[in-house]
Amino acid sequence: MDILQAIILAIVEGITEYLPVSSTGHMIIASSIMGIEANEFVKMFTVAIQFGAILSVVVLYWKRFFQTLDFYFKLGVAFLPAAVLGYAFNDYIDAMLENVVVVAIALVLGGVLLLFIDKIFNNKEGENDEVSYGKALVIGFFQVIAMIPGVSRSAATIIGGLSQKMSRKAAAEFSFFLAVPTMFAATAYKMLKFYKAGGFSSGDNNIMLLLIGNAVAFVVALIAIKGFISYLTKHGFKVFGWYRIIVGSIILILYFYGYNLQMV
Repeated sequence: MDILQAIILAIVEGITEYLPVSSTGHMIIASSIMGIEANEFVKMFTVAIQFGAILSVVVLYWKRFFQTLDFYFKLGVAFLPAAVLGYAFNDYIDAMLENVVVVAIALVLGGVLLLFIDKIFNNKEGENDEVSYGKALVIGFFQVIAMIPGVSRSAATIIGGLSQKMSRKAAAEFSFFLAVPTMFAATAYKMLKFYKAGGFSSGDNNIMLLLIGNAVAFVVALIAIKGFISYLTKHGFKVFGWYRIIVGSIILILYFYGYNLQMV
């Protein structure tokens, strides 16, 4: 993977990580189009550049991260289901990551759900936006569903918030906050495994690509989050539903026509 490819993947990550469209599906398409070999560094890179996206949330909502400890305890409760079940079923999750059909089907089915989600949950802003420990735990279990590649962590957790009577904006913002411990843990775990395997000793170019990727993902995610919140509050999820259906269908068509889609 060269610098240009790293920048393009980071742009894709920054745009799609916080949108309910599945960054995994987009990584498949982008890496396949560019012909990037799915080696261990590339697999680690696509996870590690999430750190830049994490920082964008902390910067945009920095005041919210200087609240009482209650805020962090609720994030911990919401993070717990994914942490426990993710560790327990890590091998099964990795196996699903190798199956491009699973990703495509999850994209399409999730897209169909998003077409109707605004009618299913028509919650008014401010009425039930306070996050209790019970709500946090329910959202955390919704996040577990996103372990199926193609589901989208953002989509699952936002729908989890909507199911708890939260408004679109409040559900999306809590999804962003929950991404911080979740994505940090995933990034740290992948980088530690890569380091223990001697990956960084193969050349300083790997470190440079990671730094560039995280910087680009940070800037792009800043813009994407602001635009998403504004659009979501005014227009809802339908456009994201149609978009997921189109992307998932493209992946399925390419796959069944024999196009070599590599999992990153």
